[in-house]
Amino acid sequence: MRKARAWWLFIFLLCLFQQLSAQVTIKGTVKDHKGNPVPGASVAIKDSYDGGTTDSSGKFSFKTFEKGDKTLQITSIGFKMFEQAIKIESGAVTVDAILKQEISELTAVVLSAGTFEASDRKRATAVLDPIDIVTTASANGDVTGALKTLPGAQQVGESEGLFVRGGTAAETKIFIDGTLVNNFFNSSVPNIASYGRFSPFLFKGTMFSTGGYSALYGQALSSALILESIDLPDRTSANLGLSIIGVNGGYQGLAKNKNSSYGVSYSYTNLAPAFELFKQKQEYIQNPEYHAGDANFRIKTSKTGMLKYYAYFSSGRLDFTTPGIDSLGYKDRFGLTNFNMYHNLSWKESLGKKWKLYAGMGYTLNKDNIHSGMQDDKKNDVVLTGLEFKKFSLDLDANYFNAKMVFEKKFKGLTALRFGSEYNYSNENSVFTLFNGQQFPERLKEGINSLFAEGDIYITNNLAAKTGFRVEHSSTVDKTNIAPRVSLAYKFTRQVQVSFAYGIFYQDPERKYLPSPNLLTFMKATHYIAQFMKITTQRSFRTEIFYKKYNNLLKTGNVNGREGVAINNNGYGEAKGIEFFWRDKKTIKNVDYWISYSYLDTRRDFLNFPYATTPNFAAKNTASLVIKKFVTAWKMQFNGAYNYASSRPYYNIIPDGNSGYKFTDIGLVPDYHNFSFAINYLPTIGKKDAKNFAVYVLSISNVFNLKQVYGYQFSYNGSRKEEITPTSRMFVYIGAFFSFGIDRSQESIDRLF
Repeated sequence: MRKARAWWLFIFLLCLFQQLSAQVTIKGTVKDHKGNPVPGASVAIKDSYDGGTTDSSGKFSFKTFEKGDKTLQITSIGFKMFEQAIKIESGAVTVDAILKQEISELTAVVLSAGTFEASDRKRATAVLDPIDIVTTASANGDVTGALKTLPGAQQVGESEGLFVRGGTAAETKIFIDGTLVNNFFNSSVPNIASYGRFSPFLFKGTMFSTGGYSALYGQALSSALILESIDLPDRTSANLGLSIIGVNGGYQGLAKNKNSSYGVSYSYTNLAPAFELFKQKQEYIQNPEYHAGDANFRIKTSKTGMLKYYAYFSSGRLDFTTPGIDSLGYKDRFGLTNFNMYHNLSWKESLGKKWKLYAGMGYTLNKDNIHSGMQDDKKNDVVLTGLEFKKFSLDLDANYFNAKMVFEKKFKGLTALRFGSEYNYSNENSVFTLFNGQQFPERLKEGINSLFAEGDIYITNNLAAKTGFRVEHSSTVDKTNIAPRVSLAYKFTRQVQVSFAYGIFYQDPERKYLPSPNLLTFMKATHYIAQFMKITTQRSFRTEIFYKKYNNLLKTGNVNGREGVAINNNGYGEAKGIEFFWRDKKTIKNVDYWISYSYLDTRRDFLNFPYATTPNFAAKNTASLVIKKFVTAWKMQFNGAYNYASSRPYYNIIPDGNSGYKFTDIGLVPDYHNFSFAINYLPTIGKKDAKNFAVYVLSISNVFNLKQVYGYQFSYNGSRKEEITPTSRMFVYIGAFFSFGIDRSQESIDRLF
């Protein structure tokens, strides 16, 4: 019995030895194209379970029972798959592999000079995403209000728009789904900033370019804000909002097959209750009152295609008086009635063989009825001798149309070519009526045809370039321009890169200074930008230096008794500076904060300036601090923001008696400080697992009631001046928002103020 056991043990050991001796060792080294070892690479025999992983020196070794002709595969993130045919016999097999870089969105350098971009597709480079925009305390729920906390943007509170790197608000253009938007802001009111017309909830992606933007966009000397609307909703839902200034509600329906959706919403706003609590320096005859609504539908035309339509309308009115600056005891009166309608239709589709098509069009109708005058202390309308010009009315009926088509061809890796055309058309009809009933009708038509092309060239994961050009022909100046654009980026490590951008940008003369008795040309700006950026999942740091040269800026003067008419393109200017941005979600537990700082040195000779000087909308130093914290146990979010701007210049410009102009009463306004604070509370409505939620909002701007001065307004003869200040020092917003049919807890908290 013992002999039998020993015999079987001998046979087992003999078989085991034969099996072990039949194994073959596969070994080698894996390096990258620079000769550096690639640790953690996966090495395996194709269609088998045998393999291993490289060590810190790039070496690997494993044994296999496989025999004959096989294929060795080596893979590592950021590199192309390596395959080599091998023949496994009795001896060891040695393979030394060199991996080539795989250019991918996860590892490739980003062309980002001059641009803050955030979207679902750009999470790695996101600085401010749409949620950040609507939770910034100082933004008051406005898209451009949040962007003012980024470097490059000025803290201008007396006029609507984005003032970027020494440029006027008209030098920043805004695009929705690729097409130009006219009248993005509500109609202007003297010395009061207007907010944007569109809800932040409409957008899923934001690209704020402070310079050097893509050749796909034009007619903006300083900046482009590119907004991308949302696609299909997650599910059918409804919402209702109540606040001290109005009500709003909406419905969004998703088809059962989840291939289409439609939605409608309506809002009514009346500022009278708020003005009762917070007295305004204006005395309102008609408190600001607005009706607004929108409708949309979205259809998936294929697995990769999407057709989107969005329509918006609004109507508003206001009428107020302020103490007269030109005559004591009298009041200046201003009234405005506005109707605005906007349509946007866009289509994206894959055409096969790595071709894509984008087509879009937008239409805007804007009607303004403005009346100005004076009143006595009994609120009677009067016309005073020498001040007759103060009584007038302006009826403006404007139509704007924009259409764009873009083709894109993808090549190897991320390399791509885009080209297309764009057409802009505007038709403005106005009637200006003097105090005596005399009327001056005007019609301005403008057409701009554009062709553009650009390519993304990825040489390696660490080195890329974007180069392109734009050609435009304008009927206004009857001229054609060619604008080249170039961007370069180099990546040192996974988180650190540098970028450079150069570009020439053209813009037509602003329509409010037309028609001109003389031949005009395009205004021109040349941008030079250098950027350093380090981004991790929890922290972001970027700094930029820039130089911008202006040529052919508009100069204005008096033509046949009418002030502010474009007379030539002899203006010029420059802007230079450095900017910093730091965002940190790691250092302080459950706290997200960012800090931005900008230094700007700019001068320009334009409009009726007698010589080149710093414009009154440009501060040399601006800074912002934004802090956000959500306390889960309390279901509350706390948001704070501090905005700073150093003193801006002010001056009065008057005729010098020799067909020119001169500065008088030159000075600086005080530094600007603003502390804002907001609290959001989110309880569940109904059962614990119900998908109905409410958000209660308390938002306070200028918490410490600081005096803020934006500039000075001068009387007609220059003998008096008054500070331009906010309509009230402090404003408190209180509201409740309800969502039905979808879990919007985190989304709602993040969205609201």
